[in-house]
Amino acid sequence: MFKRKQSKNLNIDTLIGAKTRINGDVEFSGGLHLDGYISGNVSSELDGEASLSVGEQGGIEGSVIVPNILLNGIVRGDIDATERVELGAKARVLGNVRYSVIETALGAQINGKLIHRTNGGGEGEGDAGPTGDSQL
Repeated sequence: MFKRKQSKNLNIDTLIGAKTRINGDVEFSGGLHLDGYISGNVSSELDGEASLSVGEQGGIEGSVIVPNILLNGIVRGDIDATERVELGAKARVLGNVRYSVIETALGAQINGKLIHRTNGGGEGEGDAGPTGDSQL
């Protein structure tokens, strides 16, 4: 009945493989795809062009500050996306999500608050459920 639209083509400039573990903060520009694990904060330039994609095997333990994120793995920390958050069916977020636009697949889980950015730059806060838990 409904067709899922294809994500716009993600340009991947950096790939972190499944057998790679990084201890420390990561700063990037362009596109970063993560199949490994990062223990530290992940951030990029907030110009709207940078994007982070996390595969099903990928994980981040720390905060994420990027314009766009496509998550299929796990983030143990807050996500702050100035543009778009896309959560796949296997996505797990253990923290708050701040977003302008969010798209979630059936099965994605958020254990934290959803905080919407309004067009005027202000924020409206939404609770992900009665206990702050949401299984989408």
